[in-house]
Amino acid sequence: MRIANFLPVLAIFLAGLVMSLAGAAIGARVIESTSTKAVENQLIMRGYDWVDVQGDGLQIVLTGTAPDEQTQLAAQRAAGHVVDPARVINVMNVVQQEAIPAPRFSIEILRNDSGISLIGLVPSNWDREGFVADLKKSSGTGSVADLMEQADYPVPENWGDATKFGREAIGLLPRSKISIAADGITLTALADSKEQKAAFEKKLIKALPDTLPVAIDVAAPRPVITPFTVRFLIDENGPRFDACVAETSADHARILAAAKSAGIEDPNCTIGLGSPSSQWAAAVETGMRALQELGQGSITYSDGDVSLIAAEGTSSSMFDKVVGELEADLPTTFTLHSALLQSEAVAEEDDRPEFIAIRSPEGQTQLRGRIPDERSQAAAEALAKAAFGSHSVYSAMRVDNDLPEGWALRAMAAIEALAELNRGSATMTEDLVSIRGETGNENAKAEIAGLLSEKLGDGAPFEIDVTYVRKLDPILNLPTPQECVERANAQIAANKIVFDPGSIELNAAANDTLDKIAEVLKDCEDIEMEIGAHSDSQGGEVMNLNLSTQRANSVLDGLLMRRVAGVSFTAKGYGESQPIADNSTEEGREANRRIEFKLLNAEDTQTSAADASDDEDAQAGDTETEDGSQGENATSVAEDGETE
Repeated sequence: MRIANFLPVLAIFLAGLVMSLAGAAIGARVIESTSTKAVENQLIMRGYDWVDVQGDGLQIVLTGTAPDEQTQLAAQRAAGHVVDPARVINVMNVVQQEAIPAPRFSIEILRNDSGISLIGLVPSNWDREGFVADLKKSSGTGSVADLMEQADYPVPENWGDATKFGREAIGLLPRSKISIAADGITLTALADSKEQKAAFEKKLIKALPDTLPVAIDVAAPRPVITPFTVRFLIDENGPRFDACVAETSADHARILAAAKSAGIEDPNCTIGLGSPSSQWAAAVETGMRALQELGQGSITYSDGDVSLIAAEGTSSSMFDKVVGELEADLPTTFTLHSALLQSEAVAEEDDRPEFIAIRSPEGQTQLRGRIPDERSQAAAEALAKAAFGSHSVYSAMRVDNDLPEGWALRAMAAIEALAELNRGSATMTEDLVSIRGETGNENAKAEIAGLLSEKLGDGAPFEIDVTYVRKLDPILNLPTPQECVERANAQIAANKIVFDPGSIELNAAANDTLDKIAEVLKDCEDIEMEIGAHSDSQGGEVMNLNLSTQRANSVLDGLLMRRVAGVSFTAKGYGESQPIADNSTEEGREANRRIEFKLLNAEDTQTSAADASDDEDAQAGDTETEDGSQGENATSVAEDGETE
C-alpha cells in the first residue's frame, strides 16, 4: 500500500492524542483548584487563617508562619483530612520562641531538735555540697536532710549573700525556719526567754546583708502573770487601762476591740499565761460595758475577783441595775464586789434600796434591785419562774446584806401581786410597796389588796394603781389583733368583694360580704387595720392605682356605716404593684383583683410598765391605798377609721 493511504489514520490518531493530553491537563487543573479551595475552607474553619494554601498539580503546599510547632502540625493534620496526607507539603515556618525564663530558686531551711531539713530548688552549678557541709559545721549537728531539687540555670544575683546569711542564722537559732531566695529572706524562730530573744535579734541584725530585704520574727514564750489583772477606768480625762493582760491572741484582739469601742485611741495589753478562766476576755468585755453604762468609775479584775466602784454622784437605782445585770452576765468563776462612792448627804438622800419586778406586754419578767442574800435571791427567782414561766424570767438582782428585816418576804409578796397583772410593775422600798399595771381581771385590785394585807401585815403601807382592760379579760375570750385580721380575710376568701368593671361602687354581693366582716369584727378592740385594694395589670399604671384607691375607700365607707367601733381603718390602693399571680392569664388577673386586710399596729403600743412609776399619765387607772381611797378611772376610745 502506498503511504498516502495511512495519512488519514495517522492524523486521526494524533488528533486523539492531542485531545487526550488536553483533557488530562484540564482535569488536573480542576482537581488542583478544587483541592486547594477545599483545604483553604477547612483551615479557615479550624481557625488557621494564617496558612497560605497553594496547589502544585496534585500536591497541596502549605506556607505561612505558625505561632508554635504544635499549631503547625495541627494545621497540617487538618489539611490531611481533606486530601490524601501524602499530597500535603508542609513548608510552614514557626515563630521564634523566646528563651524560657529561669525558675525562682529558693531554699526552706528547717531546724529543730531532730536536725536540719533542706527543701527547695537550687542552680545546678552552685556549690550545694559545700553549703550542706557548712550547715553541719555551723550548727554542730551531723543530721542534715537534703531534699533539694536542682535546675540547669545560672546562679541568680544576690544568691551568695542570701545563702551566707541563712547559714549563719541557722547556726545561731536552734528552733527556726528560714526561707532563702535571691529577692528576700524570711526568718521565724523561737527563743527560750525575752533576754535570749533580744540577743538573737541583735546578732541577726549585725549579720543582715545589704543587698536584699530580710523579715525577722523571733518569738519568746509568754510570761506567767500572777495575779492575772485588768483595771479599766473612766474619769474626767476619759477611759484608760491601768493594767491589761490577755492569754491568747484572740482574747487580746477582743479586749483591744472593746477598748477602742470605749474610746481608748491606742490601747495596750500584754499577752501572758495565768488566766483563771477561758472566758477571761468575755468577762472583761462585759465589765467594761457595765462601767460605760455607769459613766464613771473603775472595774478591776484580779484572777477571779471583780471589783466595780462607781463614781460619786452615780444614781443608786442605776448602780443597782448595772450591778445586778453584771452579776448575772459574768461567768460563774468570777465573784463580783461593788461599791458606790457617795458623800454623806447624797447617801442619806439617794441611797434608798429598792426591789423591782416588771412584767412586759410580751410576757417577759425582769427582777432587779436588791435582795438580802443568795438564798433569798434563789427563792425569788424560783417563785417568779413558777408564776410567769421558767423561760420568761430574767434576774438582775444585787445581793445586799444590809437590807431591813423582812425585805425578802416583802419582795415575795410583790412578785405574787405582780402575777395578778397581765403587764405592769411591782416596786418595793423600805416603807412602801407599789403595784401598777393592767389586768383582764375585774377583781384584781381587791385580790391584790387582800394579798398584800395578808403578806405585809396590818398597817403596812402599799398602793395599787391597776387598770382593768376589757380585751385582756380571759373570760370574754376577745380575739387578738391578728385573729381579727385573719377573720376579716377569711370572709373575703369565702365571699370575694368584686366590683363591676371600671366601677368603684359596692354591689349587692360586696355589701353582703361587708355585713359578714362587720359581724366577725364586732368583738375586736383598739386595732388599727389597713384595707388594701389591688388591681391587675390591664390598663395604665396610674389609672389602676387611682381605681384601687377609690375601691379601698368604698370598702372603708361601707365598714364605717356598719359601725365597727373597735377597729380604726385606713384605706390604701396599691394598683398593680403587688401581684400574687400571673397577669398573662385570666385566672391570674382575677386573683390579682382583690381586697386584703392587714394589721398596722403589729406591736403593742402600750406604755412600758418600767416607765409606769415615772409617768403618772402613762397608766391612768384606779388608785387604791390601804385606807380604801380611790382615784378616777381613765377611759380611752379609739376613733373610727381614717383615710390616707
